[in-house]
Amino acid sequence: MKLAYWMYAGPAHIGTLRVASSFKNVHAIMHAPLGDDYFNVMRSMLERERNFTPVTASVVDRNVLARGSQEKVVDNITRKDKEEHPDLIVLTPTCTSSILQEDLQNFVDRAQMDAQCDVMLADVNHYRVNELQASDRTLQQIVEYYIAKARKQGDLDTTKTEQPSVNILGMTTLGFHNRHDCTELKRLMADLGIIVNTVVPEGAMVEELKKLPKAWFNLVPYREVGGMAAQYLAQEFGTPMVDITPMGVVETARCIRQIQTVLNDQGANVDYEAFIKEQTLYVSQAAWFSRSIDCQNLTGKKAVVFGDNTHAAAMTKILTREMGIHVVLAGTYCKYDADWFRTEVSEYCDEVLISEDNAEIGDAIARLEPAAIFGTQMERHVGKRLNIPCGVIAAPIHIQDFPIGYRPFLGYEGTNQLADLVYNSFTLGMEDHLLEIFGGHDTKEVITKGISAGSDLNWTKEAQGELNKVPGFVRGKVKRNTEKFARDRNLTEISLEVMYAAKEAVGA
Repeated sequence: MKLAYWMYAGPAHIGTLRVASSFKNVHAIMHAPLGDDYFNVMRSMLERERNFTPVTASVVDRNVLARGSQEKVVDNITRKDKEEHPDLIVLTPTCTSSILQEDLQNFVDRAQMDAQCDVMLADVNHYRVNELQASDRTLQQIVEYYIAKARKQGDLDTTKTEQPSVNILGMTTLGFHNRHDCTELKRLMADLGIIVNTVVPEGAMVEELKKLPKAWFNLVPYREVGGMAAQYLAQEFGTPMVDITPMGVVETARCIRQIQTVLNDQGANVDYEAFIKEQTLYVSQAAWFSRSIDCQNLTGKKAVVFGDNTHAAAMTKILTREMGIHVVLAGTYCKYDADWFRTEVSEYCDEVLISEDNAEIGDAIARLEPAAIFGTQMERHVGKRLNIPCGVIAAPIHIQDFPIGYRPFLGYEGTNQLADLVYNSFTLGMEDHLLEIFGGHDTKEVITKGISAGSDLNWTKEAQGELNKVPGFVRGKVKRNTEKFARDRNLTEISLEVMYAAKEAVGA
């Protein structure tokens, strides 16, 4: 078993809690030991919400281990039912409490006898799936539950709305720029004359789920969450799914054209070509910017892209097709969906990396020496150590990636945000020139670190001084090449002579 000190996707219960707490008036209860109940702190801090996060821990302690959990779990469910008056309580174990192998469905059935609200067990395998897979499955499960409930009560209306309408599926709390993307998609649908039937789960009431079959189509903007619910609705009611992520000028237009096809197949008569042309030429500045002299300075520069499937695939296409940037590596940590990712990006990059090991992607970045990185906060940390700028495009993310201002990544406004992100993530030509001019005036004797946490080699003061004269944008590469040269020869100290010898060895 490998110890992971950084994880790209969290454990399964985090995905379940993200979905449950995205709904309005839904409460989640974790059956978990102390230490697994950090979700409340994480969500409260990152989402910057004033409302209390609706998640309670039913703590597994020594007393529970001695006599079983049922009494405590049932008491916690019925207590929260009386205190909060939710429409639904979702019970989830964590990967730790799952070791107990308890019959939690029996706990739920017992609690349902006394609770006024609905009670549900999140049916995910905590040993086999991660946060993203669990969120997708939990959303599908809740949708199925309330469709079945409405059917049983004879309250399920499957007639389509008179005007074309859409369900937007997969917007969740703690999602990367999800709230901004949701606002932009609502605006886009309004411009297209499409009514938003529901947005699920973010901000939705479970009572609204019975309205899902009334929509003309389901829009699933993210590959990670919403697809399973959309597939269920397609099977049950024949509702078409549009799962093209409208990120970048090309893919946004392709998504709109797919929506046009779906609507016209159902009897509508819409033509969005004029809208696409107007938005591309006058609303999105990205198409113009990509042809400007500023953007042409980026043509051929090397970049590495890494993130979840949705954002990494979309960003790879944008950099290559729309901005002329050379993507030397595109990667994702969504190993469970690796085939889709390879199919999407293979023709747009030199290498594809599927990995959950942040050290592996860090080593690849150090090896490839790109001019910029587009990744998660973990790649941003790697970039800082290698002196390579990084634009954050996907979770895992930091509080700075939950901006108060409006910053969507989807739709036509999203194209402007992405163009700014790309341009500002590169060290530009004039900056290189200034760094070279003023580099000799830097009085700090700081050596740009390599990807390793520290160096086991001692640099003499003269060698450090010589290294500081190297322009900042290549200093990290020179340092790593010199240290590799020294280690290969079992040297423990790097002097001026060793530096010159290393330089000759690599032909620099």
